Amino acid sequence: MAFRVLASDPLDASAVAAMRGAGLTVDEKTDLSPDQLKAEIASYDAIVVRSATKVRAPIIDAAKNLKLIVRAGVGLDNVDAEYAAEKGIAVRNTPAASSNSVAELALGHILSLARHIGRATASMKTGKWEKKLLSGIEIEGKTLGVIGIGRIGQLLAAKAHALGMTVVCYDAYLKTSPIPKAVRMVPLDELLAASDFISLHIPFDPSVGAVIGAKEIQKMKNGVRIVNCARGGVVDEAALVEALRTGKVAGAALDVFATEPPAADHPLFALDGVSLTPHIGAATEEAQARVGDEAARIVIEFARTR
Repeated sequence: MAFRVLASDPLDASAVAAMRGAGLTVDEKTDLSPDQLKAEIASYDAIVVRSATKVRAPIIDAAKNLKLIVRAGVGLDNVDAEYAAEKGIAVRNTPAASSNSVAELALGHILSLARHIGRATASMKTGKWEKKLLSGIEIEGKTLGVIGIGRIGQLLAAKAHALGMTVVCYDAYLKTSPIPKAVRMVPLDELLAASDFISLHIPFDPSVGAVIGAKEIQKMKNGVRIVNCARGGVVDEAALVEALRTGKVAGAALDVFATEPPAADHPLFALDGVSLTPHIGAATEEAQARVGDEAARIVIEFARTR
């Protein structure tokens, strides 16, 4: 009997073709409701999801034949991975495939904050010509503090270093710089005090909560700019809003939010000096092709062992 795979979120066409070419039966059923997924899942050996599908305990309990869950992306926020493991279901993801796209977005937000690119675009579309108001800064010679020096953090650090920035990093688990020519490792307090820009590249740990809150912001330079393309919750949004209002923080860029999508009346939307995107860090043609290819490879290799 063929190994059956459910792609419950959109996948790159080449990934679906690769799995079918390997002899797997692949059904593309996107936009299933939780109840529909619960009814469908029992007949599948594997499921491939992106971020929309939530594979929680009730789905796992209904998945009588499921052997593999693949998250085509970095985090496992939408998968109850520990519960799946208890049920004997393997859980995999594709952490490297979208790293460069996320790093490039973070760099884009840094440039946007430095030169008010988003704000200037919005202003001009209303017929304004705010040339004097939108004077910015150069990033060359400025210090970038990177919190988390994993794949994405390293890629961002290398790009920023190439553009003339001084890069310092704090990582809770790594004390030696993986790219010593570009990055110097420092304690968190030193990073907070020294950085002109701070970019976070860490997972959200509910037991820890926000890594950047009011206390950490007070340790930063006046006029610091903060970028979060990691996970919602690692920055305390209420503390960030207050710091933007007082001018302690000159600018903030977020691709991720504590609640997604954020409420239409989120206080960040009313502030100047912000650069916002709707969780599009991995949303490039190249990243999605790599994510799909890696997810397909995981499924194919797993199926061959069955």
